[in-house]
Amino acid sequence: MLPCVCWLQLILILLSSVLWTLGENCPATCLCPDPHTVDCSGRGLTRLPDEIPLDVRRLLLADNWIPRIPSDFLVLYSDLVYLDLRNNSLSHIEPGTLSTTSRLVFLDLGSNNLTEIPKGTFGESRSLIKLRLGNNPYLSMVNEEAFLGLTSLRELELERNALSTLKVGALSQLPSLRVVRLEGNPWVCNCNFANLFTWLIENSHKLPNGVEGMECSLPMDGRRVSLTQLSKDSFRECQATLTLTDLLIIIFSGISVSVVAIMTSFFLASTVHCFQRWSKGTKGDEEESEE
Repeated sequence: MLPCVCWLQLILILLSSVLWTLGENCPATCLCPDPHTVDCSGRGLTRLPDEIPLDVRRLLLADNWIPRIPSDFLVLYSDLVYLDLRNNSLSHIEPGTLSTTSRLVFLDLGSNNLTEIPKGTFGESRSLIKLRLGNNPYLSMVNEEAFLGLTSLRELELERNALSTLKVGALSQLPSLRVVRLEGNPWVCNCNFANLFTWLIENSHKLPNGVEGMECSLPMDGRRVSLTQLSKDSFRECQATLTLTDLLIIIFSGISVSVVAIMTSFFLASTVHCFQRWSKGTKGDEEESEE
């Protein structure tokens, strides 16, 4: 019986020591359910909490009022693999926030106030697998090179933003992309949308619901139509490709115009010269007759 009591006492001492350590390293008002997780969700924070353990791996900051992330944040927390900043007040992400040395695998920036995703925002973070950018009601611009270098990214969420167009290059440069969400955006069915439409049709297997859940507005009357009602022929007028014959006609027309212009200039110059000689001859004849 005594050995069991001793073992129980030892376990209680170790447990107390672990809990004391967790309490010591855990930021005020936050919870730390394990040595590498810090949960500060729904704490009414207006900035990142102080004294986050440097070895943190999962940082939960959802449902707060945090307006910005310092550009050197992930340099300090190099072990961080999971960062949840959903439903905060972020209006922009400083370029270089995610560096090439970052180990971040999951990043949630959904339900914020982001307006654009410029080039270099994610700094070629090659470890990132899932990126959530959905439900940003003011996000209307994504640079064509915004995701450059995210070679491991498999899931990208851009649903329910304010995107009316998106360059195909922003998606085609993601070699590992398996799932992309784009529904709920105010897409416009004009020539700027033509290439994206083709990409969506060819990669519909990457869309959770295919193109069925996506709509775009017609440029003439603003009427919303489902992408299932469109085809590549709907954008036929946008395909301004030139054949070899067209190019030869353009080149020949340009040469012809140049030749005509040169001949016209030569004719005008000759006419002026002859007129000047004729004027001088007429004037000389008049002077001789007067004498």
